Amino acid sequence: MDLPVVVGVDGSEESLRAVDWAAEEAALRGAPLRMVHASLWERYEGSLIAQEVGRPAEEVMAQDIMGAAERRAHRRHPELRVTTAVLPDEPWFGLVNESDTARVVVIGHRGRNAVAELLLGSVSLSVAARAHCPVIVLRGGSGDPAPGPVVLGVAGKSAGPAAVRFAAEEAALRGVPLEAVRAWRRPAHGTTAHPLLAGGPAHAQEAEAAEMLEEALRDVPEGLERHCRTAEGHARDVLVAASRTAGLLVVGARRRAGHLGPQLGRVAHGVLHHAACPVAVVPETD
Repeated sequence: MDLPVVVGVDGSEESLRAVDWAAEEAALRGAPLRMVHASLWERYEGSLIAQEVGRPAEEVMAQDIMGAAERRAHRRHPELRVTTAVLPDEPWFGLVNESDTARVVVIGHRGRNAVAELLLGSVSLSVAARAHCPVIVLRGGSGDPAPGPVVLGVAGKSAGPAAVRFAAEEAALRGVPLEAVRAWRRPAHGTTAHPLLAGGPAHAQEAEAAEMLEEALRDVPEGLERHCRTAEGHARDVLVAASRTAGLLVVGARRRAGHLGPQLGRVAHGVLHHAACPVAVVPETD
């Protein structure tokens, strides 16, 4: 089955940048692009689509939004196979359902309602926390992939295999290095009273972090340029700092069997709010 790249479209500037990124993603993978507009109401609040169709914003409807988004994608890649769908659902619910049969879902960080999108439970967070495939949430100012490396956040005992595979695949597709990053913390009660003991516990923590990185990347293809880096600090802060020079930041999110609510994790939640580049959240099933 030729699984598509799915992009959520609501006509906002953020969602149109998501169309740009999704078109690039689909072209790189040779995959179809599926555009989805899910809404329980028809009113449109933006201005970009209204300008394109030449009608007041209050007269712009879902089919106008989808038509403008499809033309935008074809201007970038005329050869793309594009399908569109207008769903009478809550946006997050429609996109999570679409993720069942998608390679990846691409979504803007904020939609039409910028105030609501700042809150936990916004569309981007809800989709990232529930989707069955990787979700790329666009942060930063452009829908064009940046030339920086793909940064993989390695958490716990190792990065989950799905996150490693996705990060390596993205790096290979874009012809950029894969940079694996692991944060470590100095022991809270490590003793430094004797000069020969100073730094001992911290050195052990750093060495353990380096071992975790090597273990996480053991199955990455040999031809891919890769780098491992440890950094002292909170994992969220370390990854946000790494995102400033990254083209894409990849983090895993554990999915517990039988749990129906959002499953995102504190680190993934934090980088979705603060990263300086697009963030890919990859589900890992226990």
